[in-house]
Amino acid sequence: MDIRRTILWMIFTFSLLLLWNNWQEYNGQASLFSSGSAQQTQAAPNNTTQANDPSVPAGQAPQAAAPAALPGNSPASLAQGEMIEVTTDVYKLTFSTQGAQLVKAALLKYDSPDQPGEPQLLLDDSASSIYLAQSGVIGSRGEQWPNHLSPFSLVSSERTLQGDSLNVVFEAESNGLKVIKTYTLNKGRYDIHVHHDIQNISGEPIQPSLYLQLTRDGNDPPDSSRLYNTFTGPAVYSEEGRYQKISFSDIDKDKAKYEKTANNGWIGMVQHYFATAWVPVEGTQRTNQALKLGDNLYAIRSIEAVGSIDAGSSKTVNAQLWVGPQDQKAMAAVAPGLDLVVDYGWLTIISKPLFKILTWLHALLGNWGWSIVALTVLIKLVFFPLSAASYRSMAKMKKFTPRMQALREKFGDDKAKLNAAMMEMYRTEKINPLGGCLPMVVQIPVFIALYWVLLGSVEMRGAPWILWIHNLAAPDPWFILPAIMMGTMFLQIKLNPTPPDPMQARVMMLMPLVFGGMMFFFPAGLVLYWCVNNILSIGQQQYITRKLERQSSQAANS
Repeated sequence: MDIRRTILWMIFTFSLLLLWNNWQEYNGQASLFSSGSAQQTQAAPNNTTQANDPSVPAGQAPQAAAPAALPGNSPASLAQGEMIEVTTDVYKLTFSTQGAQLVKAALLKYDSPDQPGEPQLLLDDSASSIYLAQSGVIGSRGEQWPNHLSPFSLVSSERTLQGDSLNVVFEAESNGLKVIKTYTLNKGRYDIHVHHDIQNISGEPIQPSLYLQLTRDGNDPPDSSRLYNTFTGPAVYSEEGRYQKISFSDIDKDKAKYEKTANNGWIGMVQHYFATAWVPVEGTQRTNQALKLGDNLYAIRSIEAVGSIDAGSSKTVNAQLWVGPQDQKAMAAVAPGLDLVVDYGWLTIISKPLFKILTWLHALLGNWGWSIVALTVLIKLVFFPLSAASYRSMAKMKKFTPRMQALREKFGDDKAKLNAAMMEMYRTEKINPLGGCLPMVVQIPVFIALYWVLLGSVEMRGAPWILWIHNLAAPDPWFILPAIMMGTMFLQIKLNPTPPDPMQARVMMLMPLVFGGMMFFFPAGLVLYWCVNNILSIGQQQYITRKLERQSSQAANS
């Protein structure tokens, strides 16, 4: 019993410390656990050219020597390009003629978390945010060929999607090499097909390489929470290394570990609910690089050798660019492993089936809130036998609570004799003191997996439930669900056996306040799950307790 009390004290103390630390950070104070944030949070400068003058690190690119540097290292050498706005049914995109790079992407189907009614801005080039999709051609001897800082010309004229697809075409020419870059946008889709037509208009063979790059500052997205952590940063996927996340802090320390060469997979930038990724053609050998470009500015890039191009000849290099929500079904169709940006960690084997069941329920019910309720009911039904065993054990313990209290009064502070007497009672009455805990422990991985499913699903973002809940991914605006959760937790504790130790009993009564307080800042969908789970648990516990009382009464009468 002393061990149990110690564990409860540790949980309670850590919960209070965590709650206070998160409250401090929520109000802009320094963390209790470190002198600063793991990621830099200062604003990036509003200058596309200045923000993008990276050097390719020394080493060998596949099948060709790596270039000494990407051209355009002098920020003052190039002016800002013309901004080209293109609109589809899901996008409002802004391209810059400087490098034909994608500098802004507004997702029309998703509202901005800090500007209701405005679309979610994923890619951006502003005073507060830098997040860009870029590409260009480089050479092994420092040739100045069209790259993401070179001036391009817009060739196409259409800027609004009218049919099923829209081509946005740019071209540039430099030192005997011409690049025609074509973005193909498709109706209702977030994967953009990008074609690089590389033409050798010089009089001798050339051996260029193509790089695909995502550049981003190290800031967290505006809807980040201090109370639960979601990953923001670069990611690499390959069949050899599988899904590998790279933290900005590891890049700062030059400790980033990832698969640097591969002939498959993709590179990406991940944040809560959204992601970008470059997907080269499968089977193409490439080098992956994650690097720091400047103060609070990072890049993930893939470099692939195009091969030798004879004078007057050309080669086309294709790639796909994902810019959008973490839609698992759509992303899996674009490239193997791309859906893994919705990262469930070591509980993926449980979380994936739970998400599939949740989407199936949504197809039937048409509401994500009711789908969460239905999924919670299904989980409770699956674990009904285990829960029943736990509640039977607790009901039996509650029956002998007066005897435990009498033993405590009898032996006072003599812990050795008290524990011996209680062990004897457990043996004679055939009580397993852990019987109420072990069945619940088995269920914990499932509950944690469901927690991550609800936390990471972009489908919850902006999804309403009923009445005052208009966004299951945002905290309850009236704090009604957290209040219900605290109330149901108090009721559960009252229904359980009272711990014989008064201090332990007080700790148990404070737990709903601690966890309920944290739930004030959690998404409403998560709190809804806990409320439904608590209510179902109370109902099940009451049913089993009354059933045991009837059985005891019938046994006594017979």
